[in-house]
Amino acid sequence: MNNFFRRTLTGAWIVIFVLGGYWLHPVSFFLAGLIMLVGSQYEYYRITGNTGTRPQMIPGIITGISGYVLATLCAAGKIPMKFLLLIIPMFAVIMIIELYRKQEKPFDSLAHTFFSLIYTVIPFSLFPFSAFNHEGIGTLLPHGELIFSPGIVVGFFLLIWANDTGAYLIGVTLGKHRLFERISPKKSWEGFIGGVILAAAVSWMLSGWLGVVSPVKWIIISLIVSITGTFGDLVESMLKRSAGIKDSGNIMPGHGGFLDRFDSAVMSFPLVFLFISFFG
Repeated sequence: MNNFFRRTLTGAWIVIFVLGGYWLHPVSFFLAGLIMLVGSQYEYYRITGNTGTRPQMIPGIITGISGYVLATLCAAGKIPMKFLLLIIPMFAVIMIIELYRKQEKPFDSLAHTFFSLIYTVIPFSLFPFSAFNHEGIGTLLPHGELIFSPGIVVGFFLLIWANDTGAYLIGVTLGKHRLFERISPKKSWEGFIGGVILAAAVSWMLSGWLGVVSPVKWIIISLIVSITGTFGDLVESMLKRSAGIKDSGNIMPGHGGFLDRFDSAVMSFPLVFLFISFFG
């Protein structure tokens, strides 16, 4: 019972942090994404370090933060898009640093250092592009004449949580057929379908309030979130199994770490953003 209350209390704080951060103001939007990015990157490097590989944690995180800051400034129209190319010299620096580290398997180190940038930095760096110069629900605090709506990101997380809730409730009560037993023994096809249905229902109910895109497109987004979010959870489980650990971290009592909570987001948001970019 104590574990239940601990999970509930931590879950409430996660919701407050995510919705409060992304919904409050463009500055809090930036800070929430930055915290989630750095936390996820750190955990990834720590996990891969347990496998015997030594990725370049500090240079990797500095590169990730730089990419996120540049992406935010570009999305807000403060600097031209060509400034994103400044990340290229940082990649070169990481490769040069590896020459001097004298690792037994230097390309394993480079692979994990760079993969973290793909796995965690790119998804969170796309968040600003979905908010700046978009119209939908406004922020809780005024921000002047800036065109900015957190509707896509707020709706995105609400759909992730709806999918997780539906999958859990149906999976616990009706789950019999394993979805991917080798990686995640508890996931079931019944739970997966329950998650898809609840996320679609929530997307339809909230679409008019969230705005940004039409109700039909919100339903399509819910399908993208449900399908790719499930795979995101499985990929993170595969990462933890390869390292022989249960949770990616312990910063969130009862919920694990950043990657445990946002594994669905890092896989699904790039595809949601791709859909919005072409059809939004």
